[in-house]
Amino acid sequence: MEHQFTPTHYFTTLGPHEPVLTVQPGDSIVTTTVDARGRDANRDQVTPRGNPQTGPFFVDGAEPGDTLVVKLDSIVPNRDWAFCGTSVAANVVRPDFVRELPEAGMAEWDVDVEQGTATLTTPESKLGRITLPLDPMIGCFGVAAKGTQAISTATSAEHGGNMDYRGFRQGVTVYFPVFESGALFFLGDGHALQGDGEIVGSGLEISMDVRVTLDVIKDHEIGWPRGENAEEIFTAGNARPLDEATQNATTEMLRWLVQDYGLDPLGGPKPAVGPVRQIRPGQHVRPRLHDGLQGAQGIPAGSNPLRGLSRIVPDPAAVFPTAG
Repeated sequence: MEHQFTPTHYFTTLGPHEPVLTVQPGDSIVTTTVDARGRDANRDQVTPRGNPQTGPFFVDGAEPGDTLVVKLDSIVPNRDWAFCGTSVAANVVRPDFVRELPEAGMAEWDVDVEQGTATLTTPESKLGRITLPLDPMIGCFGVAAKGTQAISTATSAEHGGNMDYRGFRQGVTVYFPVFESGALFFLGDGHALQGDGEIVGSGLEISMDVRVTLDVIKDHEIGWPRGENAEEIFTAGNARPLDEATQNATTEMLRWLVQDYGLDPLGGPKPAVGPVRQIRPGQHVRPRLHDGLQGAQGIPAGSNPLRGLSRIVPDPAAVFPTAG
């Protein structure tokens, strides 16, 4: 079943809030998100800033120890204007260089959804006209955190949250651990485009029209968010310092390969997996930093055994701007 949901209020924490809608496993939700400062498709300020979240959505039957499956069917900007920061964050440069950083400001971009481009309008660039291809993604999303906590949308942990990872784009399927009955799924903080690391503290911040499909894998416990697209699997790790985030993502990848693929990535009698393809950073400016471990050689696209346990099949060719 497909549900049309229009949000009337938003949350800046992911936790045990009253659900706005109850859905069944396999259902889809069509809804909207506001930008990181609480502006909607009309640029109206409808809620306070701070990565406001649409939701939470209660998924019937989801219980602690299960896995929530989230298919990002469609992520499409719903206005023609976006903004981003203009100065890199102080914590991503050497301490002796911080005093040379310019004062933080805001850049504005014209967004052409039909053409799939964003063009810088202010401030003017010495490089001339700058036009970039859109690559929409969801920056902050996840489930209610464990222990009945309400965790700020400024940060992230095992439940997801403000990961700002470019891999969370249209066509991707994401797996979250479930900590509370119903999972309580939230999403928001859409970016029309973002660089790896989000070192200016933002992507091209914009409101979105989104469609997601939710499912539950019973009695299947995972530790951290996982994802897959048509080409690879990846895992998330959120922590400070950065090496701990990398450790979380790497450990979750190794556990995944053993748990679901029956492989022994450390060697032994079973086939060993080759080197990890790459580690790609998510946001590097918040209380907890994000690293994504992307791909493992020897894992064929579409081979995830979880597909047999879920109603959701990842889209083999979901590329913006073709909305699902």
